[in-house]
Amino acid sequence: MMLIRPPRFVSPSPAPAPAPAPGTREPRLRRPLDASRIFSSPRPPGRRSRQRARPASSSSSTDLRRLTARIVDLTRRRQLAQIMEEVEEARRRVRGGGALNTIVMNAVLEACVHCGDVERALRLFEEMRGPRGCGVDGVSYGILLKGLGIARRIDEAFEILESIEKDSSIGSPRLSPRLICGFLNALIEAGDMRRANALVARFRKVLYEGHSVLLYNLLMKGYIKSNFPLGALTVKDEILRQGLKPDRLTYNTIIYACVKSAEIDKAIQFLEDMKEEANRENNPELLPDVFTYTTLLKGLGNSQDLCSVLKIVVEMKSSLFSIDRTAYTAMIDALLACGSIDGALCVFGDMIKQAGSNKDLRPKPHLYLSIMRSFATRGDVDMVMRLYKRMWPDSVGSISRAAKEEARELLMEAAINDNQIDLARGLLRRIVNEKESFSWTSRVGLVAVKVESLSGFTNSLLRPHVFPQVILNDRVEKYMVPFQESRPLPADLALRKVVLRFMKDRAVPLVDDWGGCVGIVHRDDCTKLDAPLLSMSRGPLCVPASTTVEHVIDLLLREKSEMVVVVKSGNMYEGSYTSSSRPLGIFSLTILWSFTSDYSLGPEDDIVLDADVSQATAVTTLKQDAEACNCN
Repeated sequence: MMLIRPPRFVSPSPAPAPAPAPGTREPRLRRPLDASRIFSSPRPPGRRSRQRARPASSSSSTDLRRLTARIVDLTRRRQLAQIMEEVEEARRRVRGGGALNTIVMNAVLEACVHCGDVERALRLFEEMRGPRGCGVDGVSYGILLKGLGIARRIDEAFEILESIEKDSSIGSPRLSPRLICGFLNALIEAGDMRRANALVARFRKVLYEGHSVLLYNLLMKGYIKSNFPLGALTVKDEILRQGLKPDRLTYNTIIYACVKSAEIDKAIQFLEDMKEEANRENNPELLPDVFTYTTLLKGLGNSQDLCSVLKIVVEMKSSLFSIDRTAYTAMIDALLACGSIDGALCVFGDMIKQAGSNKDLRPKPHLYLSIMRSFATRGDVDMVMRLYKRMWPDSVGSISRAAKEEARELLMEAAINDNQIDLARGLLRRIVNEKESFSWTSRVGLVAVKVESLSGFTNSLLRPHVFPQVILNDRVEKYMVPFQESRPLPADLALRKVVLRFMKDRAVPLVDDWGGCVGIVHRDDCTKLDAPLLSMSRGPLCVPASTTVEHVIDLLLREKSEMVVVVKSGNMYEGSYTSSSRPLGIFSLTILWSFTSDYSLGPEDDIVLDADVSQATAVTTLKQDAEACNCN
């Protein structure tokens, strides 16, 4: 016999109304108002419409949803301090400092993990599962495991997993593949395949219960991260052995692995298998997407296979998916890598044309720079100048300072490749005046060397200086100044007492009570007037007296120092210097400047400056050039 329990939440039937007393009229039933009459009838003058009060629970849930959306938005911008401030304000509004619900606190927990503050995430997790907390669920445990994996705190993460497996965790979370995959993905992102495989072996039964390819996709991603991309192919074989069907993400990961290992033929074969399986099963979700083709274009561009690149471009234009900015950029980069500048210009023109109706297709500045590099190599100054002028109004996003500098450098490179020396010299003068420094191995440095070699010493823009009185193979002790003549300062002296000394000298050596050199104070490091000189000094660069001048100059430029200390050869032990050894002298850039002569003067001037009259002027000019150009 089966008992049927009445519904729990059904309200009881209303009691029948009592019969009206004799001689009285029955109450007249009102006809329900039509909704159109309610919203269309005008309000009588002088009466205010009474608004229906909203339930407090509905208002509270709406506020919490808004707070959750706000936390997610701030998490993307990594503004964790603002998140914690708004959460505390919300706690004060909810019942005078009460707890928020689990959904909101999970969003805060995700923000802590996303911003890298795992310690705060652990404290928040303990607060949530405490007696006054809102409680934790499987999502909370998954976020915490992911954070511990990112922070490389693997042992703590395994302890939490074991407690969940033994059903001894607060909140009774269920050990599921989704819970473990977050931790597994963190290990894979760190490239720790040894622990990732150990995690899969430890919880293999749980991970395989869903019969999903998600686990295998993560493993393939791990092999790519660990610089063993061909290991993803073995995972694909394991998918087929398990009787599972690869999805689009599986094929995209395999194609990316093949491209990264330069196996372009295998990547194209997997593309054909992907399309064949999609047609056989009539599954449009398995067809290649934008990521598939852009990955292939990158590999084909690196291998300079122009025919295959053109084939992929035609196939993309005839496909059903929309081509976005990333796809257009990949097409142009691949065509440029194959040397097809005309084909790249055709695709670029199509992109600009489509951007007239779709602003999301406007190219970014780096695409302009890629095309400008190709034309600069060919010496096409006109095209580089056109692209240079159109990069500002037609590109999307902000143009960085490095991009602006590279654009001018490419224009200068195009001018020098077209033998327009005057234009190249004008651009180089502008670059040198605006740049604080540049390396001779960079693009502008190599072009500057070419401009200087074509200009000659008389028309040199950088005003090179030579050393007619210095032989670079000589020993440094021949040109050094005795240590006592450099007027060293006591190390414990305050900067305020000797501040005028640094108006004259760019670097001053320091000595201790025993006369040993303990450091060198540079003018640029003097920032605290009341501090002792030793606190602002750098360790002394010491060289033996037998060191050549060429080696000393290279050392000064490499270490960006103004002075070296010359000691006896017996005082050097494995390149270190002890304060007990007495220095012989110092050699500085100021001493080197005193031997220079300017070779950029006009033919009517004397090439070698008079040492008694023009030496100070030459040193001042060289200092200004070094500070303005700083070209190493």
